[in-house]
Amino acid sequence: MSRLPEMIQALLSPQAYPDIPPRIEMMQTQMSFVFLTGDYVYKVKKPVNLGYLDYTTLDQRHFYCQKEVELNQRLCPEAYLGVVPIAQDGGRFSVEGQGEVVEYAVKMRYLPQEKMMDVLLAKKQVTAEMATRVAQKLAGFHQKAETSATISAFGDLPTITENTKENFDQTESYIGRTLSQERYRRIKDYTESFIQNNVALFRQRIVGGKIRDCHGDLHAAHICFTNGICIYDCIEFNDRFRYCDVASEIAFLAMDLDNYGRADLSRSFVDAYVGFSHDSELLHLLNFYKCYRAYVRGKVEGFKLDDPHISAEEKTRTLTVARHYFELAESYI
Repeated sequence: MSRLPEMIQALLSPQAYPDIPPRIEMMQTQMSFVFLTGDYVYKVKKPVNLGYLDYTTLDQRHFYCQKEVELNQRLCPEAYLGVVPIAQDGGRFSVEGQGEVVEYAVKMRYLPQEKMMDVLLAKKQVTAEMATRVAQKLAGFHQKAETSATISAFGDLPTITENTKENFDQTESYIGRTLSQERYRRIKDYTESFIQNNVALFRQRIVGGKIRDCHGDLHAAHICFTNGICIYDCIEFNDRFRYCDVASEIAFLAMDLDNYGRADLSRSFVDAYVGFSHDSELLHLLNFYKCYRAYVRGKVEGFKLDDPHISAEEKTRTLTVARHYFELAESYI
């Protein structure tokens, strides 16, 4: 595990924050360092270029911090407070402090971890009624979500083909680690065949206005049952991943409920969404998009194996998770 950058080490100190919290906890993803300070959460983007996102300059990180707040206020307005500067004065780094601005962070109100859907699923505390409420919120969101000729184009065959091809291109080097050659080939063949055989259906979705500016990363860890339902951490870094068929969005959470061994909740969620949205057509696309979304999750988990800031122990866990998602993707064929 590589040594953390100097600024990140400094942000582990309570003195770096305006309210001097009693303790700091840091988490990280492939894209961000996340600092939990009690009442607040500060998310700092890593200066990385992963192909599908580019955070390599300060201006880019600032832009995407602002975009993250703007987009997430659609489904979780109470949590996203704004973008704050991180300043350096001599050798001291401070959030919202004095000095030269060297970084930016998204500032959020802390959301209780025990109320997260993934945590509740692990405790078997998610009910069909809760899944129905999530479906109702999403149906309302999708109905109002922006659509246009530009957004609708992302539901056409060239973009769908590009998205799936990118998946397979970016996981080729992981064959033998996170998935077998046989599993890779089976999923790839199924995906290409489904697209080829359902051209009319994909085009009908465009005509029907089903391609919207969605959340883009709708899995259980991004849903919090607190003061209503807060759905957070949508994709801000690449419009292509957020502009999608609502069927793809619904399939993402349905797949994740399957992932937790709750096919019953997955069915309840999908049935409720179809009832609220009157979009029964999406059922013909459900397994295709479940397969696609499970593959994306396996891919993203696999990427962590190459992150120098993630420990060997965490990488061992990550490998298991990635393999499971690829296995799940194959199960939808």
